[in-house]
Amino acid sequence: MATIARLRAITRELVGSVSDLEFGPPVAAVYNPLVYARRPHDAYLSRWAVGRKRFVLLGMNPGPWGMAQTGVPFGEIAAVRDWLGIEARVDRPENEYAPRPIQGFDCPRSEVSGRRLWGYWQRRFGTPEHFFADHVVLNYCPLVFMEEGGRNRTPDKLPREERRPLEAACDAALRSFVEAWRPEMILGVGGFAEKCARRVFGDEVAIASIPHPSPASPAANRGWDELVDARRRELGLA
Repeated sequence: MATIARLRAITRELVGSVSDLEFGPPVAAVYNPLVYARRPHDAYLSRWAVGRKRFVLLGMNPGPWGMAQTGVPFGEIAAVRDWLGIEARVDRPENEYAPRPIQGFDCPRSEVSGRRLWGYWQRRFGTPEHFFADHVVLNYCPLVFMEEGGRNRTPDKLPREERRPLEAACDAALRSFVEAWRPEMILGVGGFAEKCARRVFGDEVAIASIPHPSPASPAANRGWDELVDARRRELGLA
């Protein structure tokens, strides 16, 4: 059962597992919002992640203007504050990287992926209570990777020797979260997350994916809501 004590314990173990990992160039800095944004992240777990969930929406890792700032998966600031009802103090990360400052809920930038994702569920479900009755959103990897100048680097671009210990930690945490929530299905938000879920669970749980809402996707830019509607109908979830 996904009690808050269990979710916090899994999170602490994940934080410990990734804290000593090292990453070389072109990675210039690494942030872990589960540490410096632990207050809003814990508020998210406490308010919206407790209990059984039929569907786990699995993202890749924090975006620079979303979870990196708020500690909430796909955590576009307006969505977290105004729809999820979460706003809490965010500390400065150790060894803060000057090209990518952490401003918390004062950050003026909007994370497009998060705005699209949470906006979609708000339009389809109305209230967060309705959505989170059966759903929860989680990121596979908690770390933010930055190249020189602050350019974002995704985990799939890491060298194999750096990716292997990171995957071991993230795989273990994903299994623990899913065992707590006991979902009917894991929905990867994009192909990377789906691949990670299949590696961890194989045929143990139903796994599929929805398109990623990234602005780097031309299809998503032409109408992400319609893409997700079509995919949910295809999966029998609409």
